Amino acid sequence: MPEQLRIYTIKPGELDDWIDEWRRLIAPLRRRHGFEILGAWSQEQENRFIWLLRYVGSETWEKADAAYYASPDRKAMQPDPARHIAKAEQLMLVAVD
Repeated sequence: MPEQLRIYTIKPGELDDWIDEWRRLIAPLRRRHGFEILGAWSQEQENRFIWLLRYVGSETWEKADAAYYASPDRKAMQPDPARHIAKAEQLMLVAVD
């Protein structure tokens, strides 16, 4: 199963707002689209939010991720929670054991 590590640098002073919107809006919608959230962490001193996702559906990661962003529920998130993100890193992970 594909897994992805996401590391977001959040704009100064917006980490609490980001976490609130992520919990209420993003995480539940990701789950409805076949993603598992394996963990989520904040690093307050660096304004970072780190989370680990796994896709458990039948599509490829790319198709599932595109479907998530194209969904009416994601498009309806206004204001867009991504407004809090200053920088985003996304790393696909492959198990080595």
